[in-house]
Amino acid sequence: MAKRFETKLIHSTEKGKIPIRSKVTPIYQTSAFTFDSLEDLEGYFQGEGNYLYSRTGNPNPDELGQMVAAIEGAPAGIATSSGLSAIFAGVLSVAKSGDHIVAAEDVYGGSFHLLREELHQLGIETTFVSFTNLELVEKAIQPNTKLLYTESITNPLLRVENLQAVVGLAKRHNLVTVVDNTFATPYHCNPYDLGVELVVHSATKYIGGHSDVTAGVVVGREDLVAKAREKVVNIGANVSPFEAWLTTRGLKTLAVRMQVQSSNARKLADAFKNNSHISRVYYPFEEDVTGYGAMVTVELAQTVDVEGFFKSLGWVKIVPTLAGVETTVSHPLKTSHRSLPPEAQDALGITNHLVRISVGIEHSEDIISVFEQAVENSIK
Repeated sequence: MAKRFETKLIHSTEKGKIPIRSKVTPIYQTSAFTFDSLEDLEGYFQGEGNYLYSRTGNPNPDELGQMVAAIEGAPAGIATSSGLSAIFAGVLSVAKSGDHIVAAEDVYGGSFHLLREELHQLGIETTFVSFTNLELVEKAIQPNTKLLYTESITNPLLRVENLQAVVGLAKRHNLVTVVDNTFATPYHCNPYDLGVELVVHSATKYIGGHSDVTAGVVVGREDLVAKAREKVVNIGANVSPFEAWLTTRGLKTLAVRMQVQSSNARKLADAFKNNSHISRVYYPFEEDVTGYGAMVTVELAQTVDVEGFFKSLGWVKIVPTLAGVETTVSHPLKTSHRSLPPEAQDALGITNHLVRISVGIEHSEDIISVFEQAVENSIK
């Protein structure tokens, strides 16, 4: 049938019929997938096809979820639109209205707000306690408690969770354990291998690694991941094909990035320990001889002007996030933990003098030098 210009413009190629064998998974930047007939369409709903509409499934997000699951040692995984949507979907795969959660009190501020406020509106209550004392955790468990929630390395105080002990407690009470593994990454820690049923990541951070995507991942037990997938589809928390593709590309260099960033972080933390104008260094020195993550948090001494310190950082950028290849800093009190009640901030030590540093892949001596100079320049 002859086609006029406007029709040719739209239908000049046979989509999906070109036999190209790409080394890298192509970007399936499409909102929907096509079918040859109504019978073919019906086949999808009978389980005979993979894709219908990108909110319900797309090769790029699927690849991302499968890759993270593989390196976490988990049987299944799904990608989401952000770290918080990954946590939301993971929690809702276990808990419903009328249920209860016990969570670590020192988690990321956004997670704290999600668990305390948003889930409360859905009829799910959360009790926050110190996971440094599992007797307190056990006392907080109620008859309707369904899960324990914590982070493998907490944000921003870098406490390394005793996951084996937490899992042991959860199993004694028939509870599911959900762990945010963003800071540790699969390079340093595999919670699923320790018995954690669901592991979540803000893939925006180290999984993607280049500060150019927003994405999340949930991996773990197949039945729970299947339920989480339903939540992602039904609330529209899917990640776009392009962002999933970028995140997958970044993931392939996770090992080499984390090796350098963790080494640099350890050197910076060691340098801070000898600085009299740093009151406290938060870094898990004793946990791993190669370092344990690329984050360093410090409490500046009262001799240091905080505003002056942030103005003296030179090439180090001030950002509200972390984990790119560039070294950056953030101010937890005014960013990640801004929404915490003042009493919670005080209890945790989230003060005006607390600085969270995301260490990059620059030369370690340059990183150390720029921070030492910033401290020196801001002494009152």
